[in-house]
Amino acid sequence: MDKNLLKTVIADQEYYFEQAKGSVKRKLPAGFCTAPEIVIITGIRRCGKSTLMQQIRAEQAERDYYINFDDERLVSFKVDDFQVLLEVFYELFGVQKTYYFDEIQNVDQWERFVRRLHDTGNKIYITGSNARMLSRELGTHLTGRYLSHELYPFSFREFILLKNPELLNENFYKTNIKAAILSLFEDYFNNGGFPNFVKTGDELALKTLFENILYRDIMVRNNLTNEIEVRELVSYLAGNYARLSTNSELAEIIGVKNPSTVKKYIGFLSDSYLIFQAYKYDYSVSKQILNPKKSYFIDNGLVKRVGFSFSDNLGHLLENLVYIELLRRGKEVFYYSKKQECDFLLVENNIVTVAIQVCYTFYSERTRKREVDGLLEAMETFNLTTGLIITSDMEDKITVDDKRIDIIPAWKWLLE
Repeated sequence: MDKNLLKTVIADQEYYFEQAKGSVKRKLPAGFCTAPEIVIITGIRRCGKSTLMQQIRAEQAERDYYINFDDERLVSFKVDDFQVLLEVFYELFGVQKTYYFDEIQNVDQWERFVRRLHDTGNKIYITGSNARMLSRELGTHLTGRYLSHELYPFSFREFILLKNPELLNENFYKTNIKAAILSLFEDYFNNGGFPNFVKTGDELALKTLFENILYRDIMVRNNLTNEIEVRELVSYLAGNYARLSTNSELAEIIGVKNPSTVKKYIGFLSDSYLIFQAYKYDYSVSKQILNPKKSYFIDNGLVKRVGFSFSDNLGHLLENLVYIELLRRGKEVFYYSKKQECDFLLVENNIVTVAIQVCYTFYSERTRKREVDGLLEAMETFNLTTGLIITSDMEDKITVDDKRIDIIPAWKWLLE
């Protein structure tokens, strides 16, 4: 790798540092920056990983050793070129002990170099947008040497921080404040939280983002050649999110002979953080794997533009939003199904701790009975005394057989 080219790339990429100034503050867990371990930030393309890295850089005494490998001028960068990169850093900035590498998974065997840096007492920050590649490489060469953080598109709180931050300092129950928050929630509910789209409203940017995820992060990265099969799978799941499906059913729908092919495709979609699957909770792991799964998309705005539906299913859209927020909060999420159904079970250390129903409207007697009965059965099964129903606008508390059910509007729950 030519040194002059690397110097040009490094100089040009300072644009990212300037661009991040004034952006909504994204956060790492406490202690990540002061700990000696490598910090790994993962998440879907364009969710704000690079911005977060620039914000970290701005707070550190040493901030110069930065490079983004998602740059066409670095497509031929090999693991051997890291030594050349080190020399360039030394020549430009002198000796420092803190390194920042964006989208490092684009370089094969990167983890060997990073391990050498870490073992010689350096602090390293890394971003990446492929879960499996990172986990495999980290598990093989960097076990015990790193801290990881998954970043998602903007939360509702971050969305408000960008649009109207003063609202967060007000009393939510004032009529004008609540009206303003509800207006922003409607926007967030329908358009999601990808930072660039939130800032610009550019539909083409969202479409381009999806194409880049599909082709660069899924097709090219995994050497897939059957574009039609993958596109049809994504399109079907985007039109049927928050619904149960099996690999056999999906294989028949998209015209694939072997369900294992669908399983492989879904694995690639999950690795790119585009799609997540919720398993039915069961004490048997094998049964969890065999049971139908629910698929959810990373962002409401993206799924509404990728999927095809004659009408918006507001209940499923709210369920999708809640599921992604639970992941953002670091929860392990399953669904429950027996005689009745419950949308989400939260599990900690193999113990079910919370049961949640998601219901857009909660006014009809039929809807109330279905949602409450499903929640109560899950609570009874796992010895829970309280349950939660998240709705679009209703707030209440009800007691059934000494079990308390809190009903809360989604906008308020999102801001907790």
